[in-house]
Amino acid sequence: MLSEDKISHLSHIILQVVKKSPLVTVQADEGRVLKEIKRVLASELAQEEEIDRKVKAKLASYSRGIVEGSAEWDVLYRKMFEEETRKHTKA
Repeated sequence: MLSEDKISHLSHIILQVVKKSPLVTVQADEGRVLKEIKRVLASELAQEEEIDRKVKAKLASYSRGIVEGSAEWDVLYRKMFEEETRKHTKA
C-alpha cells in the first residue's frame, strides 16, 4: 500500500497533467478534484491488495506446494491475478 504522502503526491501530478490537457477543462475547485483523485487511487490500491491476497491464498492452498517466487508460481500468480481483476471490473 502506498503511504498517504505518496498518494497525495501522485494526485497532484495527475491533476497537473489533466490541467495541461487540451481535451479537459477543470471546472470544480482543485481541492475537490484532488480529494476525488485521492479517493479513486486509494480505492484502486485497496482492490488490488485484496486481489493479491485472494490469489496468494489460492496458490497456498495447492496440495503440491508451489514455491513462491518460482517460475511456475509467477506464471500462475499472473494468470490468477488477471482473472480476479476481470471479475472485479465486471462487477
